Amino acid sequence: MGDFVQLRRNRHASGPARDLRSFLPTTREEMEARGWDQLDVLIVNGDAYVDHPAFGGALIGRFLEARGYRVGMIAQPRWDSPEDVLRMGAPRLFVGITAGNLDSMLNKLTAQKKVRSEDQYSPGGRTGARPNRATIVYSNLVRQAMPGVPIVIGGIEASLRRIAHFDYWSEKVRRSILLDAKADLLIFGMGERPVWEVADRLRDGARIDEIRDVRGTAYVLGKGEWEELPKSRYTRDGKVLFLPSHEEVEGEGEESKRAFAEMSRAFQHETNPGNGRRMVQPHGVQAVYYNPPAEPLDTALMDELYDLPFSRRAHWSYEEPIPAFETVKHSIVTMRGCFGGCTFCSITEHEGRVIQWRSSDSILREVRALRRMDGFRGVISDVGGPTANMYAMKCKDETIERSCRRLSCVHPGVCENLVTDHAPLVDLLRKVRKEKGIKKVFVASGVRYDLAERSPEFVEELARHHTGGQLSVAPEHVDDDVLDKMKKPGAESYEKFAEMFACASENAGKDQHLVPYYISGHPGSTLQSMIALATYLKKRGIRPRQVQDFIPTPMSMATAMYWTGLDPFTREPVYTAKDLRDKRKQKALLLYWDPQHHDLAREALIEAGRRDLIGADARALVPPAHGKGSLSIHAKKRAAGGPRPQGRVGRRGGGVPRPGAPR
Repeated sequence: MGDFVQLRRNRHASGPARDLRSFLPTTREEMEARGWDQLDVLIVNGDAYVDHPAFGGALIGRFLEARGYRVGMIAQPRWDSPEDVLRMGAPRLFVGITAGNLDSMLNKLTAQKKVRSEDQYSPGGRTGARPNRATIVYSNLVRQAMPGVPIVIGGIEASLRRIAHFDYWSEKVRRSILLDAKADLLIFGMGERPVWEVADRLRDGARIDEIRDVRGTAYVLGKGEWEELPKSRYTRDGKVLFLPSHEEVEGEGEESKRAFAEMSRAFQHETNPGNGRRMVQPHGVQAVYYNPPAEPLDTALMDELYDLPFSRRAHWSYEEPIPAFETVKHSIVTMRGCFGGCTFCSITEHEGRVIQWRSSDSILREVRALRRMDGFRGVISDVGGPTANMYAMKCKDETIERSCRRLSCVHPGVCENLVTDHAPLVDLLRKVRKEKGIKKVFVASGVRYDLAERSPEFVEELARHHTGGQLSVAPEHVDDDVLDKMKKPGAESYEKFAEMFACASENAGKDQHLVPYYISGHPGSTLQSMIALATYLKKRGIRPRQVQDFIPTPMSMATAMYWTGLDPFTREPVYTAKDLRDKRKQKALLLYWDPQHHDLAREALIEAGRRDLIGADARALVPPAHGKGSLSIHAKKRAAGGPRPQGRVGRRGGGVPRPGAPR
């Protein structure tokens, strides 16, 4: 860590020509260039500083700056001494802390709990630039460095660890991150509205311990402050919903597991800003109090947010590229939120189920800004968001939407109240590709195929204009029981879309293919169901390279299933592979075509009683280890030395989520 941070210090002293005013200040020198002697807000960020709207720290910083606040940014500070976070002095209002665009543990460790070889959000992809559990470490560091200065934590790590949660990397239930961070306030979800209100109140003279009713925030109550709060029994009774306590859910016994499942289920039903109740979760003699979620941004505020004067560059002090930025620098975010409700995903718990979208005028302004970027060659790598074809979709009636307690608008079937019109998206894409200087526009973020199949016009546009030979989609599995646990549509929906896309590609005169994503090791997935998926793939000549080994990330419903062995919705038992070797066996079955995985695949087939799928005939999944039909020694050597298929880069419960993931 020391060498890396010292290198950054040197670059501040001797780097390329500095543009001191096109970024938020990061040093005292940059503050003085603006004529500032003190910041109002300091943001401490676990990611490298990239002034681009896909990076949460920069987005919040620019948002506050636009409201007249003096905001500074300290990215990836040293954590062995308070000196680094003090380089610009203590701010007047508060210090905001984020671990970055990813949970710091997910950023570091794989599904097999091995250290990742790259940190996509650090210069040169270097690892070691941030601590484990960065939100906690930074918060305690700031408390030591700046006694009495309010600390507000946020970002995806804080947001998704706000209640008692299962931590995959320690295999235990941890208490709310707010208590371990010893922060004054936690902002959860997309933070623009809450951080704006908190900043305004502090500016107007309020103390941080007086700010207790801001939507989208949580804080700690001491002994005697929470025990007598009136307990809610009905959604609209105006009282407080008590979640099972940390002590009730932290154990490994059956009773604790049932309490954890009940906590997870109850929490999910309070995520709609229109009817979500205030909640309390006891932790010993203290309790964490949760206000209802913040209201989503309307289109006007979304436009204002993305129209802010981002330089769209990594900070000038970095000599090495930031891999995550290289991925998204020529992409455009059109919307946020997701009403899919997939259990392995935490986007809805953070960004919300209500779709928020930008106007076409705002998006076209960003297209023109892209054209002015160095290195832009007319190709927009992605126009989308968590799910690209949810753009401008909404409930047909706002009253219904605000009172709805349904956790997915598309499972077990598409809700009759959901407006699934793709016309706004089709119109937007046509406008973008007609812009001067634009040669190609891709839709590379997720496409929800059960929605897309409702719009042949969209599929035709997608195939003809916005696919570069391959289109990534996520059927995840084919087993109905597993898909039900995932809250994903059946295989027939994917097959219908695949046929539509193939026909549309043929009509466009293009040879194009779908690249399907699959998950191994998901709750409900047994060796038998993985064998069924593998034989399904082989029969269709599909050799998947995009296999995601399920990672139980904080707060997702699939994680609750993994930990408790129960489906929180039905309270029925759910099998999950927990042993790391068992997880590898499930993944090996989907990589049946790769000799590097044959040994594990054979082991899985023998364990499942399916020796009939080991052989040299066309029906077999893998060849025998020895004898007739086995691979030659030369083939084995080639396999051992060849490149390994890369895992998926996605925004769900595994892999490393793509840049632009929820903040």
